[in-house]
Amino acid sequence: MANRSTQPSSAEMFFDPLCPWAWMTSRWLMEVAEVRNLDITWSVMSLSALNEGRDGLSESYRGMLDSGWGPVRVVIAAARDHGDKVKKQLYDAMGARLHPGGRGDTPDDLRQVIVEALEDVGLPPELIDCAANVPGDEIDIELRASHQRAMDLVGDEVGTPVVSVGDVAFFGPVVTPAPKGEAAGQLWDGCLLVAGTPGFYEIKRTRVKGPDFS
Repeated sequence: MANRSTQPSSAEMFFDPLCPWAWMTSRWLMEVAEVRNLDITWSVMSLSALNEGRDGLSESYRGMLDSGWGPVRVVIAAARDHGDKVKKQLYDAMGARLHPGGRGDTPDDLRQVIVEALEDVGLPPELIDCAANVPGDEIDIELRASHQRAMDLVGDEVGTPVVSVGDVAFFGPVVTPAPKGEAAGQLWDGCLLVAGTPGFYEIKRTRVKGPDFS
């Protein structure tokens, strides 16, 4: 186990609200913050940007990516107008509906999820207008810059989420269900240990379970 007295006190997680595995990681990090006195910054990356122009994607996944610009654009626009604190608030409100709630399978329902999340957080309902993908507009530029920052930290051959700690960043962890209490802290210790090992890049096994949101 890592020496807690030398552990970092801050981390940054890059998320896409549509990714169920990022949701699992975010719930785990919230537990880590309770047992390791960790301050977390929440930032946006985008599955839609990550997979832009890629061949071989299924029609259903491509449809999800086409709709996926909406949630991240609204988070970016809300943070621009109302401060960074709303990123996590909107993420929680959207993610609870999308993942444990099982919503968002159609473009119309995904749009409704965003509308309800804005209401939950007390943000202006007209922010939903920012969901429409407009390549090259101010929101798109800021979104892509945030996404690229995650890629610059960890490399291109990854997905969501990305966690950055000091000068080390890693993809994942991909875990289900999200560990709680001290078990969450121990996984954090292990992630810091392997991610901070010079020359370490990957450890993986076949995933046989889907996200368990319990």
